[in-house]
Amino acid sequence: MIEVQVLRVFLAPDGGGGNALGVVVDGTAVPPDRRQSVAAELGYSETVFVDDPTTGAMRIFTPAAELRFAGHPTVGTGWLLRTLGLGGDVLRPPAGDVATWQEGDVAWIRADPAWIHPITRAQLATPAEVDALDGPPAGDGSYYAWAWIDEAAGTIRARYFVADYGIPEDEATGAAAVMMGGLLRRPLEIRQGVGSVLHVRPCPDGLVDVGGRAEAVGTREVEG
Repeated sequence: MIEVQVLRVFLAPDGGGGNALGVVVDGTAVPPDRRQSVAAELGYSETVFVDDPTTGAMRIFTPAAELRFAGHPTVGTGWLLRTLGLGGDVLRPPAGDVATWQEGDVAWIRADPAWIHPITRAQLATPAEVDALDGPPAGDGSYYAWAWIDEAAGTIRARYFVADYGIPEDEATGAAAVMMGGLLRRPLEIRQGVGSVLHVRPCPDGLVDVGGRAEAVGTREVEG
């Protein structure tokens, strides 16, 4: 049996929210042709297989597909590897090298907006309109709705519906936060899902830092 570390990533300061993440630290124990079925079996929005903690080599799977890059898996995996004393300064998903570090209780990554998978952005007039959504427009399998809570302060309300990747609604989406940082080019606080909080800081070179709180919540086992 293979042990899966289960985390919550992008917790609010009060401990609410957070997107569940599965991390197989000994990723090489799961054959490549078994990984997609393991991710589907676990049912988290993403599951990570760490192929080499020393170099940060990793692969990311949703229940339906592999991703070249995703935000909450890299934030969470970086935090976990540092917590376990296994590294966690650079992660290497297929998209490219991702710097990762800790500032107090917030784990950060730095990523390129060019890596982000196709996402339909829809700016709505008020946070209440975002809250009132019962799903995406018909036929849109990657739909990110957002509105300003406080534009002067850079605070956003958002929800993301991702049927294309087998996720009816994602609780917290680091890739979308990278996208928004690249689009708006200003620091942001994104409040997503039922209570998650994501922090965004654009960099002068066009990259975007995304950070959030993470915690371990237990382990699961799956067949290798």
